Amino acid sequence: MNTTVAALGVVVAVAAAARSTWSPCGLSMLSSITPLAERSRGHRYGATATWFVLGATLGGATLGAAAGALAALTRAVSLGNGTACAIAAVVAIVCALSDLRPFGLHLPFHRRQVNEVWLSRYRPWVYAGGFGWQIGTGLATYILTAAVYLLIVLAALTASPAEAVGLGVLFGAVRGLAVLLSVGITTPARLHAFHRRFDQLGPWVRGVVIAVQFGVAAVAAAVAWTPPAAIVVGLLVAVGLAGDRLGRPVPVTTTSAVDFTHRSP
Repeated sequence: MNTTVAALGVVVAVAAAARSTWSPCGLSMLSSITPLAERSRGHRYGATATWFVLGATLGGATLGAAAGALAALTRAVSLGNGTACAIAAVVAIVCALSDLRPFGLHLPFHRRQVNEVWLSRYRPWVYAGGFGWQIGTGLATYILTAAVYLLIVLAALTASPAEAVGLGVLFGAVRGLAVLLSVGITTPARLHAFHRRFDQLGPWVRGVVIAVQFGVAAVAAAVAWTPPAAIVVGLLVAVGLAGDRLGRPVPVTTTSAVDFTHRSP
């Protein structure tokens, strides 16, 4: 097991899951699985939220299982900790730059949404658990941050299938637990006030996650090499680019009570 990579994976799992809460699907869950919405459907919020968390955790385990297969391959080729950290450093920089989107460039992603018809067609354990599983996998719905890709790479580089599964479960659980932020939404006024405040936090969270990815790159590079001047300069340039980009305003939008068409920038 590559312990440094595993530790960095824990940080990225939490950061990626937190940032993903601002995705269209994440925002929609904070509108459609609330005490207000569940009461209107004749369901109990506590039970529905529990199913969502369980589904998301299972989705994370699914992601972890796929990454675990890659980790088994990494173990088979006997990838050392230094080499793993070198790869992690390069991938982390690429993912951070992708989130910065210089010249509009970024890694491929898709905009798939969950099916809102489930809300009126199925029982709470089906729609909440199903939505949770899709969101918990990290890849089945809208991908808001390249940190999700970085997480998969780090999980594979641990060379430990068990660690990879654990990172996936952590990611899914954090994504699922985010639904509990809606526990106080009991009236339409509280719903709109919540999303107004939540949208305002979006740019800050985005900045933190980009900084985390550059931080992962710096730590991994320091472990992989006794950093020559070129690497140190390269990281400083990357951090400077991040600071410049993060200083610019990022447009935010609000989400309606059940809005599955929301698109984040």
